[in-house]
Amino acid sequence: MKLRHLLLPALLLASLTSGTAFAGDRGDRVDRRMDRHGERVDHRLDQRGDRIDHRLDRLSTRADERGHERAAQRLDNKGDRIDHRLDRAGDRREAQWDRRGDRVDRRWDRRH
Repeated sequence: MKLRHLLLPALLLASLTSGTAFAGDRGDRVDRRMDRHGERVDHRLDQRGDRIDHRLDRLSTRADERGHERAAQRLDNKGDRIDHRLDRAGDRREAQWDRRGDRVDRRWDRRH
């Protein structure tokens, strides 16, 4: 028996197993990419909430300096509520992207 007759089945088997490993890696890569995207969305919403809260805190301080205590308190509370709401929205969106990535990874693992 010639060497090429022995080598051909071994090469075919190696190519099939490497293709399966590559497909599993692809699912993991997509999962990581979706996780990073979710983290970026969460970070942007957190920053936006912090900026709005900071701006309303400055307005609250100015109103307090001018003797408008009730308006200052309302502005401060409004900034805190907006910041908290955007933080929660960012966390929800990050969790949503994490679930999507996990779903894609599981789908790739089942198929390949």
